[in-house]
Amino acid sequence: MRAASSFRFPQYVLSALFTCFPMTPQQEIARRRTFAIISHPDAGKTTLTEKLLLYGGALNLAGAVKSRKNQHSTTSDFMELEKQRGISVSSTVLQFEYRSYAINLLDTPGHRDFSEDTYRVLTAVDAAVMVLDAARGIQEQTLKLFQVCRRRGIPIFTFINKCDRPGKNPIELLDEIEKTLDLRVYPVTWPVGEGADFHGVYDRLQGRAHWFERVIGGAQQAPVTVGGLDDPAIRDAIPASLHTRLCDDIALLDMAGGTFDPAAVLAGKQTPVYFGSAMHNFGVQLLLDGFLDYAPAPGPRPAGIREIQPADSPFSAFIFKIQANMDPRHRDRLAFMRVCSGRFARDMQVTHCQSGKKVRLSFSHQLFGQERETLNEAWPGDVLGVTGLPDFGIGDTLSEAPDIIFDAIPPFAPECFALLHNTDTGSFKRFRTGLDQLLQEKVVQRFMPADGGSILLLGAVGPLQFDVVAYRLQSEYNAAIRLENAPWTVARWVAPSVPLEKFSGLFLGGAKLVYDAKERLVLLFQSEWNANYFAKENPGIALYNTPDLLPAFEPAS
Repeated sequence: MRAASSFRFPQYVLSALFTCFPMTPQQEIARRRTFAIISHPDAGKTTLTEKLLLYGGALNLAGAVKSRKNQHSTTSDFMELEKQRGISVSSTVLQFEYRSYAINLLDTPGHRDFSEDTYRVLTAVDAAVMVLDAARGIQEQTLKLFQVCRRRGIPIFTFINKCDRPGKNPIELLDEIEKTLDLRVYPVTWPVGEGADFHGVYDRLQGRAHWFERVIGGAQQAPVTVGGLDDPAIRDAIPASLHTRLCDDIALLDMAGGTFDPAAVLAGKQTPVYFGSAMHNFGVQLLLDGFLDYAPAPGPRPAGIREIQPADSPFSAFIFKIQANMDPRHRDRLAFMRVCSGRFARDMQVTHCQSGKKVRLSFSHQLFGQERETLNEAWPGDVLGVTGLPDFGIGDTLSEAPDIIFDAIPPFAPECFALLHNTDTGSFKRFRTGLDQLLQEKVVQRFMPADGGSILLLGAVGPLQFDVVAYRLQSEYNAAIRLENAPWTVARWVAPSVPLEKFSGLFLGGAKLVYDAKERLVLLFQSEWNANYFAKENPGIALYNTPDLLPAFEPAS
C-alpha cells in the first residue's frame, strides 16, 4: 500500500490562489524554507521526515522506515533497494505548502557510504535539522555532517528523538551538544517523563504543556492535551509525580539562565533543541512550527568574487544532483536544481554557463519523492527537477546571465575500489548506457589503467555504493555484470606537471597508476601508510588528496 498521494493542493489550485492574491518577488522569497535532515544511521531521520509531512498536511497516512511488508513504505524511500534494506541510499526532494510557507524538504542518505551525496544536498539548503538518538547522543556521522553545516554557516535545529525509549539524561544530552559541537543550546521543549513513561513535552517559549496519546503505528497525528502547568486538563492528564518533576525541571532551567536568541540561531551559534518521538508523533509539530518561525529564508550564494542575492533579477540556479530512472514509467534523467535568484518560468531559455550553450527549460517538475508534476514557476529557495539536459553535470550553473558561475561542489576521494566486468556481450550496449548514466550521477567514479589496459575500475566512498550500482545495472538496465573487490583504499592525485614517464623504474609497492574520468593521473595505494611512505621516498612527486586541490598545469617555456 502506498502513502496517500493527496499530499498537497494541486498546482492549479495554488496557482489560482496566488493569481487572485499575487505576491511580490520579495514575498515569494521570504516564504520559502529549504532544509535537509541530517543524522547518524538509524537515529530516525527518515521516520521524522515522514512525520513532518504528516503534520505539514502533505500525507494522510505516514509510513515508517521499517514497516511490515503488508504496510506501505516511506514516501522518501522509493528505490526498491531502500525498501528491502530499510535505509535511505538516495537523496529525495519533498515539496509542500504548510501555513503560509512553501517548503522544500531534502531527505538525505542515512548511510555513511553516501556522505558525498549528503554533502551535495547540504550545498542546496539554507538550514538543517539534526536528529540525535536520545540513548546515543552525538555519533560519528552526525558530527561529520554537522562540521559540513558549520563550514557553510548553516543554522542547525536539533531534534532529540526516541525519548520513548531508555536514554541519557536530557541535561547530559544538552551538555554533550555544547561540548562536542561548541554550540550553545536552548531547549525549546522539555520532555515530560522518559522511556515508557514519556508522553509529552513542555514548550518553554509558549509556557504550555503538550500531553500526547499514542496512536497505532504512529500513522496518524497523535491526539494531544494542551495547557499551562496549572490548567486542570493538564493536571488531570499528567501523573502527579511527573507534574511535580516537570515543574522542578522548568524552574531549574529558568534559574540556569540562557535565553533564546533567534539572531544567534541564524548565525549558527545557538541551536534550538526539541525533544520527542518521531515514531509516535510526539513533539513533531512543535519542531515543524518552531523551525518555520526561526529558520532563514533563502540567502546569497557565492559565485567567484561576488555573491548572487536571491532578489537579483536574472534567473540563476545550480545542479546539485542527477538521477536516472527515478520513476520507471519515465525512464529519463532528472537534474535537481536549486534556484538561487530571479524567477523561473517553464520553457524559459538560459545559458549553461560552463559551456556557453543556450538551453530551453521546457520539462520542469515539482517533486515529491518519486512523484512529479509539471512546474510552471519557481523562486529562490525552490528545488525543481528538469529533464532533457543530457550533457550537464553536478555543480553546473544555469542562468539568464552567462557570466554567473557558482562555486564548484568539492569532490570526495574514494576509499574503496572494485573491478567491474560485463559478463554478457549481448547486453554490452545496455551495460554501457547504464554505467554512463550512473557515472553522471556520481554514484561512483571511474578509473582506467595508465598502462592502457581495458580493465574498468570503480571507486566509491563506501562498499554499499557498489551494491547500488550492481543492483541498478541489473534491475534498471537488464545488464549482466560481476563486481570484484580490489585491494586499494587510498587515492592520491598526481600534480599535472609530473609526466607518466617519471614513474618508470620507481618502486610502487603495490600501488597502481590510473587515470580518472578527466584523464588526470592518480596513484592508488593499499593503505594510508603506503601512501605516506611513497611520498616520503619520492619528494619530487607532488600528491594531492582530492582533484580540486591540484594546481593548474603550466608547461615549461
